[in-house]
Amino acid sequence: MEQLTTLYIDKESHKFSSAHYTIFSASERERLHGHNYSVSAKIVAPMGDNGFSADYNVYKTRIATLCDKLDEFTLLAGDSPYQKISEEGDCYRVQYAEQEMLFLQSDTLVLPIRNATVEEFSQYLLQHLLADSVGDDLREVELCVASGPGQKGCASWVKK
Repeated sequence: MEQLTTLYIDKESHKFSSAHYTIFSASERERLHGHNYSVSAKIVAPMGDNGFSADYNVYKTRIATLCDKLDEFTLLAGDSPYQKISEEGDCYRVQYAEQEMLFLQSDTLVLPIRNATVEEFSQYLLQHLLADSVGDDLREVELCVASGPGQKGCASWVKK
């Protein structure tokens, strides 16, 4: 019988600081502000003959790399139905409702998400963690992004 084990990775160093705004509707959004986001993961894998199921260091490195790619950027929702993002010189021009905003491209990431929320960030990061884990014998992965104590969104994947 196969024995599964669960690893929890919740390192203080797995974090990124980013600016964002959440869009509530075609006419209402938050003001631009920032968070110190933290990222944690739960990984379920079969126990190996060597007494462990997955190498903590591999996943700690993968999560840290994903966090580093988002750190110190303004994060924009590229797939939002409520805003249009275009490139203009060194900037992104964002049209939302009656507003136009300019963001330096060097300071901004346009992500393939619908909204800049912890729920969307967790889905985005989970997809990238799974892409980096092709070939690993994983059964379940849950990745969580917290914007502060007691407030997080999690995305889950289960092998079919």
